[in-house]
Amino acid sequence: MPPPPVPLGILLAAGGGTRMGRPKALVHDELGRSWLAHTAGTLVGAGCARVLVVLGAELSAARALLPSDPRFAVVEVDDWRSGLSASLAAGLRAAQKTDATAVVITLVDLPGLPVAVITRMLAEIAADPATTLCQASYRGDPGHPVVIGRQHWTPLIDILAGDTGGRSYLLGHGVVAVECGDLWHGRDVDSYPASAPSPA
Repeated sequence: MPPPPVPLGILLAAGGGTRMGRPKALVHDELGRSWLAHTAGTLVGAGCARVLVVLGAELSAARALLPSDPRFAVVEVDDWRSGLSASLAAGLRAAQKTDATAVVITLVDLPGLPVAVITRMLAEIAADPATTLCQASYRGDPGHPVVIGRQHWTPLIDILAGDTGGRSYLLGHGVVAVECGDLWHGRDVDSYPASAPSPA
C-alpha cells in the first residue's frame, strides 16, 4: 500500500490566552521548551513538509520563538481578538495559496500531542485527499488534530464566525471520528504546570 499523501500542517496560535494569562504562543514548559516551536516540530516530525503557523497576539515575540526553518511559515492574523474562527480562516486562506490537497490542523495549547496521533490521522486520508474530513477523538470526545480536504476549505471559511471554530461544519458534513484515546488524553492546557513558574 502506498504511503498517504503528505498534507500541509496548520498550527493555530494567535489567541491572547485569556485563561492562561498570556498568549499561549509564548509559553514554555517546565523543561524550558517553547510550546510553539515544539508543536510545529511535532507536525514536521509526523510528516508535514510545511507548517503554517498562525500568529496574532504578541506577534513579534511569538515569531521570535520559531526556529529559522523554511518549513515554517508565519500567517499573521490582525483580527485575532474576534476568536478562533479568525485564526482558522486565515490558516485556510493561506493554504489555498499552496498546492496542498489536505491540511492537518492542531492547536498550540496541545504541547503533549504525540507524533503517533498525527500519523494515525494522516492514515485516514481518503483516496481522494481533497474530500477528507476527519477529527481525532479521545474516548469519544472530539479533539485535535483535524484533517480537512481542500474541497471543504472555501465552504468552511464562508461559515466561520466568533470563537466556535469549525465544529458545526464538521458535524454537518459527516466528519469521521478517529479514536486516539489509546495514544493520548487529548486535553488542552489552560494553566501553567504546578512545577513550573510562569515565564517572565
